[in-house]
Amino acid sequence: MLKSNLKKLLLILMVFFTLFLPRVWGAVKEKDLSITADHTKFKDLKGDFHNGEDLTNMCLKCHNLADKQIYKTFHWTWKDKGGLRGKGAYTVNNWCISTNFMHDEECSLCHIGWKGKEEGINCFKCHLRTKEDIASDMKDYLFFSQSQDKDSQEMANDIKNTIKEHMVKVGPPTRRNCGECHFKGGHGDGAKHGDLDTSLINPSRDLDVHMSPKGGNFSCVRCHTTVGHNIAGRYYIHPAVKEKKSLIEDDKTSKITCVSCHGHTPHKDSLLNGHIKRVACQSCHIPAFARKKPTELLWDWSTAGKKEKGRRIKKVDKYGKVIYGSDVGTKKWATNVVPTYFWYNGTMASYTLKDTIDPTKENFLNKPIGSPTDKNSKIFPFKIHRGKQPYDTKYKRLLPPLLSEDVKTGEEGYWKTLDWQKALKDGCKIMKIPYSGEFGFVKTAWAYPINHMVAPKENAVKCIECHTQNGRLKNIRGIYLPGRDRFGFLDNLAWTIILLTLVGVIMHGIGRLILSKRRA
Repeated sequence: MLKSNLKKLLLILMVFFTLFLPRVWGAVKEKDLSITADHTKFKDLKGDFHNGEDLTNMCLKCHNLADKQIYKTFHWTWKDKGGLRGKGAYTVNNWCISTNFMHDEECSLCHIGWKGKEEGINCFKCHLRTKEDIASDMKDYLFFSQSQDKDSQEMANDIKNTIKEHMVKVGPPTRRNCGECHFKGGHGDGAKHGDLDTSLINPSRDLDVHMSPKGGNFSCVRCHTTVGHNIAGRYYIHPAVKEKKSLIEDDKTSKITCVSCHGHTPHKDSLLNGHIKRVACQSCHIPAFARKKPTELLWDWSTAGKKEKGRRIKKVDKYGKVIYGSDVGTKKWATNVVPTYFWYNGTMASYTLKDTIDPTKENFLNKPIGSPTDKNSKIFPFKIHRGKQPYDTKYKRLLPPLLSEDVKTGEEGYWKTLDWQKALKDGCKIMKIPYSGEFGFVKTAWAYPINHMVAPKENAVKCIECHTQNGRLKNIRGIYLPGRDRFGFLDNLAWTIILLTLVGVIMHGIGRLILSKRRA
């Protein structure tokens, strides 16, 4: 009996050590294989520095082509090659409206330079592997180091040592690196995109099957592949990719599309594979966005500026998000939002500050281009953000108010003054845009494509959610959708045939019954 129990115990221990211990040990010991250098060993990174550019120059001693590459990228210029579109140019949105040629201080915080484009590249913005904010540390260091006071000098040395400790902890960009800007665009966590917020730093598998540590544990650059610091995935007047190829077809292709990894026939069911020609993968595999944290659906600037008893107003909703502020106006937030669907070929029709608008209707500032007759178009999910923002009533153009502070002149923006005339006048002056001095507010809309928060296959959109009269695709035109669409003549004909068939079967059954009784 004792020997039998001992054998069972030994067997259990063998199974444990064979199957589970290596996994536990591996989870503890596993290293990030994307890092191929230990930066703590580099003598060049142990030298002295006095500003952010000194740190950048340390990096460039080895990465000696990085600056030349980055200065040509959109992440640095914030505008396209023509100089018309982009957040650093004349593109206008219905969140914070414009960066005022990157003069707006709060907008410039997301630029990859130490101080906008003024003081060189901040490599740590994208490559630091810790939570430390070296840009903020450097700002504090410069402040204290300028003082001759002993306490200030000690503070400066402490900050410098903190920077030295963290600056060697670098590697390829993580979700946190990218998310510091892209998760928080539009003046708040999850405000702009809907499918991007800080919940994706460490998401559950149900939230995003690709990024979850329990799923693929992808970093952003796993799909947004990079060549010469140019990151795949941008869209405006050109699609993110020219051709959708799998890695089997071309092992050097960008991984930005689903097809890159999953191929053109990812399903075992041929009927589902038949959908791929006209339905984007995202339409089925992202049933809703903002599934963990709320996203902003409305920003109405026309209500801004109000006060109660001489004090500024701030009201929040159940999520803790601002729904009214004297400095921002009215906002609306929501979670688990079902996308709006459009035909989309990968390009967008976008407004700039040089385009005229129609103040009598809602103006789509960023709208997907596509149609059922375009072979490159697919049914694609979008977030729609609505706004009400200032425009010039004489010139019929949208206006770019200075909101925070001009980084070059120190001029205060609307968030400090609550003075629309001054903010609009200063913003137009910076961008050299004519302003009549007369303004009103116009309704606008913006469509953002939904690509993230991919659910596990068991949570994909069910067939009946689309193939029904008031389903998800009720506004998609140009195709016949079974279950949604009706053709009176064909429907009546089909029901007549079904009814006649049923009558025939019944009559046949009755005839057989009568004949069998007669024979009996």
